[in-house]
Amino acid sequence: MSDTPQQDIPAVLEARAQSRLSRAWDSDVGYAFRHSPVAMISAFVTLVLILAAVFAPIIAPHDPFNPATLNLLNGLTPPGTPSAFTGETFLLGTDDQGRDVFSTILYGLRISLFVGFAAVTFALVLGVTLGLIAAYVGGWTETIIMRIADIQLTFPSILVAMLIFGIAKGITPIEYRDQVAIAVLILAIGLSDWVQFARVVRGATLVEKNKEYVQAARLIGRSPLVIMARHILPNVLSPVLVIATISLALAIIAEATLSFLGVGAPPTEPSLGTLIRIGQTFLFSGKWWILVFPAATLLVLALSVNLLGDWLRDALNPRLR
Repeated sequence: MSDTPQQDIPAVLEARAQSRLSRAWDSDVGYAFRHSPVAMISAFVTLVLILAAVFAPIIAPHDPFNPATLNLLNGLTPPGTPSAFTGETFLLGTDDQGRDVFSTILYGLRISLFVGFAAVTFALVLGVTLGLIAAYVGGWTETIIMRIADIQLTFPSILVAMLIFGIAKGITPIEYRDQVAIAVLILAIGLSDWVQFARVVRGATLVEKNKEYVQAARLIGRSPLVIMARHILPNVLSPVLVIATISLALAIIAEATLSFLGVGAPPTEPSLGTLIRIGQTFLFSGKWWILVFPAATLLVLALSVNLLGDWLRDALNPRLR
Protein backbone atom coordinates (compact mmCIF):
# COMPACT_ATOMS: atom_id res chain seq x y z
CA MET A 1 0.00 0.00 0.00
CA SER A 2 1.48 3.36 -0.99
CA ASP A 3 2.04 6.01 1.69
CA THR A 4 1.31 8.82 -0.79
CA PRO A 5 -2.22 10.23 -0.28
CA GLN A 6 -4.50 9.98 -3.31
CA GLN A 7 -4.90 13.77 -3.49
CA ASP A 8 -1.10 14.25 -3.65
CA ILE A 9 -0.65 12.14 -6.82
CA PRO A 10 -1.27 15.04 -9.27
CA ALA A 11 1.20 17.19 -7.34
CA VAL A 12 3.82 14.43 -7.49
CA LEU A 13 3.30 13.96 -11.23
CA GLU A 14 3.56 17.72 -11.80
CA ALA A 15 6.76 17.88 -9.76
CA ARG A 16 8.25 15.04 -11.80
CA ALA A 17 7.32 16.75 -15.06
CA GLN A 18 8.88 20.02 -13.88
CA SER A 19 11.99 18.10 -12.82
CA ARG A 20 12.33 16.58 -16.29
CA LEU A 21 11.89 19.98 -17.93
CA SER A 22 14.44 21.50 -15.56
CA ARG A 23 16.98 18.76 -16.37
CA ALA A 24 16.38 19.21 -20.10
CA TRP A 25 16.77 23.00 -19.81
CA ASP A 26 20.02 22.62 -17.84
CA SER A 27 21.45 19.93 -20.12
CA ASP A 28 24.21 20.51 -22.67
CA VAL A 29 21.66 20.81 -25.48
CA GLY A 30 19.53 23.23 -23.44
CA TYR A 31 22.60 25.33 -22.65
CA ALA A 32 23.61 25.38 -26.33
CA PHE A 33 20.07 26.40 -27.30
CA ARG A 34 19.97 29.27 -24.79
CA HIS A 35 23.28 30.61 -26.08
CA SER A 36 22.49 30.36 -29.80
CA PRO A 37 20.48 33.32 -31.13
CA VAL A 38 20.09 31.61 -34.51
CA ALA A 39 18.57 28.50 -32.90
CA MET A 40 16.21 30.52 -30.72
CA ILE A 41 15.01 32.71 -33.59
CA SER A 42 14.61 29.69 -35.91
CA ALA A 43 12.67 27.76 -33.27
CA PHE A 44 10.44 30.77 -32.59
CA VAL A 45 9.68 31.34 -36.29
CA THR A 46 9.02 27.64 -36.86
CA LEU A 47 6.72 27.47 -33.85
CA VAL A 48 4.79 30.58 -34.96
CA LEU A 49 4.26 29.17 -38.46
CA ILE A 50 3.16 25.78 -37.10
CA LEU A 51 0.69 27.40 -34.69
CA ALA A 52 -0.59 29.66 -37.48
CA ALA A 53 -1.24 26.59 -39.62
CA VAL A 54 -2.90 24.63 -36.82
CA PHE A 55 -5.20 27.50 -35.86
CA ALA A 56 -5.80 28.70 -39.43
CA PRO A 57 -9.62 28.36 -39.19
CA ILE A 58 -9.53 30.73 -36.18
CA ILE A 59 -6.87 33.17 -37.39
CA ALA A 60 -7.85 33.45 -41.05
CA PRO A 61 -10.32 36.31 -41.64
CA HIS A 62 -11.96 34.37 -44.49
CA ASP A 63 -12.42 30.77 -45.55
CA PRO A 64 -10.76 30.96 -48.98
CA PHE A 65 -12.15 27.61 -50.13
CA ASN A 66 -15.79 28.26 -49.32
CA PRO A 67 -17.41 29.59 -52.52
CA ALA A 68 -20.23 31.17 -50.50
CA THR A 69 -17.78 33.60 -48.87
CA LEU A 70 -16.05 34.68 -52.10
CA ASN A 71 -16.84 37.82 -54.04
CA LEU A 72 -15.38 38.07 -57.53
CA LEU A 73 -15.66 41.86 -57.32
CA ASN A 74 -12.81 41.75 -54.78
CA GLY A 75 -10.52 40.00 -57.25
CA LEU A 76 -6.95 41.29 -57.75
CA THR A 77 -7.20 43.87 -54.96
CA PRO A 78 -3.68 45.09 -53.98
CA PRO A 79 -2.45 44.65 -50.38
CA GLY A 80 -3.85 47.16 -47.89
CA THR A 81 -5.94 48.87 -50.57
CA PRO A 82 -9.74 49.07 -50.35
CA SER A 83 -11.55 47.19 -53.10
CA ALA A 84 -12.82 49.49 -55.83
CA PHE A 85 -16.21 47.76 -55.76
CA THR A 86 -16.92 46.64 -52.20
CA GLY A 87 -14.59 48.83 -50.16
CA GLU A 88 -13.16 45.83 -48.29
CA THR A 89 -9.47 45.95 -47.36
CA PHE A 90 -7.26 42.85 -47.40
CA LEU A 91 -3.94 42.72 -45.58
CA LEU A 92 -2.05 40.86 -48.34
CA GLY A 93 -4.48 41.53 -51.17
CA THR A 94 -6.60 39.04 -53.11
CA ASP A 95 -6.14 36.70 -56.06
CA ASP A 96 -8.14 36.58 -59.28
CA GLN A 97 -11.04 34.78 -57.57
CA GLY A 98 -11.35 37.29 -54.77
CA ARG A 99 -9.73 35.02 -52.18
CA ASP A 100 -7.83 36.68 -49.36
CA VAL A 101 -4.14 35.89 -49.92
CA PHE A 102 -3.40 35.90 -46.18
CA SER A 103 -6.10 33.28 -45.60
CA THR A 104 -4.94 31.14 -48.53
CA ILE A 105 -1.38 31.19 -47.15
CA LEU A 106 -2.55 29.98 -43.73
CA TYR A 107 -4.58 27.15 -45.23
CA GLY A 108 -1.84 26.31 -47.75
CA LEU A 109 0.66 26.22 -44.88
CA ARG A 110 -1.46 23.53 -43.23
CA ILE A 111 -1.22 21.29 -46.28
CA SER A 112 2.53 21.86 -46.73
CA LEU A 113 3.35 21.17 -43.08
CA PHE A 114 1.06 18.13 -42.92
CA VAL A 115 2.62 16.60 -46.03
CA GLY A 116 6.12 17.42 -44.77
CA PHE A 117 5.63 15.93 -41.30
CA ALA A 118 3.79 12.86 -42.61
CA ALA A 119 6.35 12.18 -45.37
CA VAL A 120 9.32 12.52 -42.97
CA THR A 121 7.60 10.26 -40.42
CA PHE A 122 6.97 7.62 -43.07
CA ALA A 123 10.55 7.87 -44.40
CA LEU A 124 11.93 7.72 -40.84
CA VAL A 125 9.97 4.61 -39.86
CA LEU A 126 10.79 2.82 -43.12
CA GLY A 127 14.45 3.84 -43.19
CA VAL A 128 15.15 3.11 -39.51
CA THR A 129 13.46 -0.30 -39.75
CA LEU A 130 15.34 -1.33 -42.88
CA GLY A 131 18.64 0.03 -41.54
CA LEU A 132 18.30 -1.91 -38.28
CA ILE A 133 17.37 -5.12 -40.08
CA ALA A 134 20.17 -4.76 -42.63
CA ALA A 135 22.89 -4.21 -40.02
CA TYR A 136 21.69 -6.71 -37.41
CA VAL A 137 20.72 -9.58 -39.72
CA GLY A 138 23.47 -9.06 -42.30
CA GLY A 139 24.07 -11.47 -45.18
CA TRP A 140 21.84 -11.36 -48.23
CA THR A 141 19.27 -9.27 -46.38
CA GLU A 142 21.78 -6.47 -45.88
CA THR A 143 23.07 -6.79 -49.44
CA ILE A 144 19.62 -6.52 -51.02
CA ILE A 145 18.48 -3.58 -48.86
CA MET A 146 21.66 -1.55 -49.32
CA ARG A 147 21.93 -2.22 -53.05
CA ILE A 148 18.39 -0.93 -53.48
CA ALA A 149 19.42 2.14 -51.48
CA ASP A 150 22.53 2.63 -53.64
CA ILE A 151 20.50 2.39 -56.83
CA GLN A 152 17.98 4.94 -55.55
CA LEU A 153 20.79 7.35 -54.61
CA THR A 154 21.86 7.52 -58.25
CA PHE A 155 18.64 9.39 -59.08
CA PRO A 156 17.63 12.84 -57.78
CA SER A 157 15.02 12.45 -55.04
CA ILE A 158 12.58 14.82 -56.76
CA LEU A 159 12.63 12.62 -59.89
CA VAL A 160 12.02 9.52 -57.77
CA ALA A 161 9.11 11.28 -56.08
CA MET A 162 7.66 12.30 -59.47
CA LEU A 163 8.00 8.74 -60.76
CA ILE A 164 6.30 7.22 -57.71
CA PHE A 165 3.58 9.89 -57.78
CA GLY A 166 2.93 9.28 -61.48
CA ILE A 167 2.72 5.50 -61.08
CA ALA A 168 0.45 5.71 -58.03
CA LYS A 169 -1.80 8.27 -59.66
CA GLY A 170 -1.91 6.25 -62.88
CA ILE A 171 -3.26 3.13 -61.16
CA THR A 172 -5.83 5.14 -59.19
CA PRO A 173 -9.30 5.51 -60.75
CA ILE A 174 -9.92 9.00 -62.11
CA GLU A 175 -12.84 9.71 -59.79
CA TYR A 176 -10.64 9.10 -56.71
CA ARG A 177 -7.46 10.88 -57.78
CA ASP A 178 -8.15 14.20 -56.05
CA GLN A 179 -9.25 12.41 -52.89
CA VAL A 180 -6.03 10.39 -52.57
CA ALA A 181 -3.65 13.01 -54.02
CA ILE A 182 -2.33 14.08 -50.61
CA ALA A 183 -1.79 10.46 -49.49
CA VAL A 184 -0.01 9.67 -52.76
CA LEU A 185 2.14 12.79 -52.34
CA ILE A 186 3.18 11.69 -48.83
CA LEU A 187 3.97 8.19 -50.12
CA ALA A 188 6.04 9.56 -53.02
CA ILE A 189 8.14 11.93 -50.90
CA GLY A 190 8.56 9.37 -48.12
CA LEU A 191 9.76 6.63 -50.49
CA SER A 192 12.24 9.05 -52.05
CA ASP A 193 13.80 10.02 -48.68
CA TRP A 194 14.11 6.76 -46.68
CA VAL A 195 17.62 5.96 -47.93
CA GLN A 196 19.50 8.49 -45.80
CA PHE A 197 17.81 7.20 -42.63
CA ALA A 198 18.63 3.59 -43.52
CA ARG A 199 22.30 4.30 -44.24
CA VAL A 200 22.88 6.25 -41.03
CA VAL A 201 21.06 3.72 -38.85
CA ARG A 202 22.88 0.81 -40.51
CA GLY A 203 26.26 2.39 -39.79
CA ALA A 204 25.39 3.12 -36.16
CA THR A 205 23.88 -0.34 -35.66
CA LEU A 206 27.01 -2.05 -36.98
CA VAL A 207 28.91 -0.34 -34.15
CA GLU A 208 26.32 -0.92 -31.45
CA LYS A 209 25.56 -4.60 -32.11
CA ASN A 210 29.08 -5.66 -31.09
CA LYS A 211 29.00 -3.90 -27.72
CA GLU A 212 28.73 -5.67 -24.38
CA TYR A 213 25.12 -4.75 -23.59
CA VAL A 214 23.91 -6.33 -26.86
CA GLN A 215 25.95 -9.47 -26.22
CA ALA A 216 24.51 -9.63 -22.70
CA ALA A 217 20.99 -9.35 -24.09
CA ARG A 218 21.71 -12.26 -26.43
CA LEU A 219 23.06 -14.37 -23.55
CA ILE A 220 19.89 -13.97 -21.48
CA GLY A 221 17.77 -15.09 -24.43
CA ARG A 222 16.32 -11.83 -25.74
CA SER A 223 14.89 -12.17 -29.24
CA PRO A 224 16.52 -10.22 -32.12
CA LEU A 225 13.39 -8.07 -32.46
CA VAL A 226 13.51 -7.05 -28.79
CA ILE A 227 17.26 -6.38 -28.96
CA MET A 228 16.83 -4.13 -32.00
CA ALA A 229 13.81 -2.27 -30.64
CA ARG A 230 14.68 -1.87 -26.95
CA HIS A 231 18.46 -1.94 -26.83
CA ILE A 232 19.97 -0.77 -30.12
CA LEU A 233 17.32 1.65 -31.40
CA PRO A 234 17.49 4.15 -28.47
CA ASN A 235 21.26 4.41 -28.97
CA VAL A 236 21.08 5.29 -32.68
CA LEU A 237 18.32 7.90 -32.52
CA SER A 238 20.48 11.03 -32.09
CA PRO A 239 21.64 11.25 -35.73
CA VAL A 240 18.15 10.20 -36.86
CA LEU A 241 16.65 13.21 -35.07
CA VAL A 242 19.05 15.55 -36.86
CA ILE A 243 18.33 14.01 -40.26
CA ALA A 244 14.58 14.17 -39.61
CA THR A 245 14.74 17.90 -38.84
CA ILE A 246 16.70 18.71 -41.98
CA SER A 247 14.56 16.31 -44.03
CA LEU A 248 11.45 18.20 -42.94
CA ALA A 249 12.66 21.31 -44.75
CA LEU A 250 13.57 19.23 -47.81
CA ALA A 251 10.19 17.47 -47.77
CA ILE A 252 8.34 20.80 -47.64
CA ILE A 253 10.41 22.06 -50.58
CA ALA A 254 9.83 18.79 -52.47
CA GLU A 255 6.08 19.10 -51.92
CA ALA A 256 6.14 22.71 -53.12
CA THR A 257 8.16 21.69 -56.18
CA LEU A 258 5.77 18.89 -57.11
CA SER A 259 2.73 21.12 -56.57
CA PHE A 260 4.35 23.90 -58.59
CA LEU A 261 4.85 21.43 -61.45
CA GLY A 262 1.18 20.46 -61.22
CA VAL A 263 1.73 16.92 -59.93
CA GLY A 264 1.21 17.57 -56.22
CA ALA A 265 -1.67 18.85 -54.12
CA PRO A 266 -5.00 19.16 -55.99
CA PRO A 267 -6.57 22.57 -56.69
CA THR A 268 -9.25 21.83 -54.09
CA GLU A 269 -6.56 21.57 -51.36
CA PRO A 270 -3.84 23.98 -52.51
CA SER A 271 -0.51 24.01 -50.70
CA LEU A 272 2.10 26.77 -50.78
CA GLY A 273 3.51 25.23 -53.97
CA THR A 274 0.11 25.38 -55.65
CA LEU A 275 -0.34 29.01 -54.60
CA ILE A 276 3.08 29.86 -56.03
CA ARG A 277 2.17 28.15 -59.31
CA ILE A 278 -1.04 30.17 -59.48
CA GLY A 279 0.74 33.40 -58.55
CA GLN A 280 3.49 33.14 -61.15
CA THR A 281 0.90 33.44 -63.94
CA PHE A 282 0.07 36.95 -62.67
CA LEU A 283 3.62 38.13 -61.95
CA PHE A 284 4.25 39.86 -65.26
CA SER A 285 0.85 41.54 -65.22
CA GLY A 286 1.82 43.53 -62.12
CA LYS A 287 -0.11 41.41 -59.58
CA TRP A 288 3.09 40.55 -57.72
CA TRP A 289 1.51 39.93 -54.30
CA ILE A 290 -0.20 36.70 -55.42
CA LEU A 291 3.25 35.12 -55.92
CA VAL A 292 5.55 37.00 -53.54
CA PHE A 293 3.75 36.40 -50.23
CA PRO A 294 3.31 32.59 -50.58
CA ALA A 295 6.90 32.31 -51.86
CA ALA A 296 8.22 34.36 -48.93
CA THR A 297 6.31 32.17 -46.48
CA LEU A 298 7.79 29.02 -48.00
CA LEU A 299 11.27 30.56 -47.91
CA VAL A 300 11.01 31.58 -44.25
CA LEU A 301 9.61 28.19 -43.23
CA ALA A 302 12.25 26.14 -45.06
CA LEU A 303 15.08 28.40 -43.88
CA SER A 304 14.05 28.37 -40.23
CA VAL A 305 13.63 24.57 -40.14
CA ASN A 306 16.95 24.11 -41.94
CA LEU A 307 18.81 26.42 -39.54
CA LEU A 308 17.24 24.60 -36.61
CA GLY A 309 18.42 21.28 -38.04
CA ASP A 310 21.95 22.61 -38.55
CA TRP A 311 22.08 23.79 -34.94
CA LEU A 312 20.75 20.46 -33.68
CA ARG A 313 23.40 18.60 -35.65
CA ASP A 314 26.14 20.69 -34.04
CA ALA A 315 24.59 20.49 -30.55
CA LEU A 316 24.38 16.69 -30.63
CA ASN A 317 27.90 16.26 -31.97
CA PRO A 318 30.15 15.47 -28.97
CA ARG A 319 33.28 16.44 -30.91
CA LEU A 320 32.09 20.06 -31.06
CA ARG A 321 31.44 20.40 -27.32
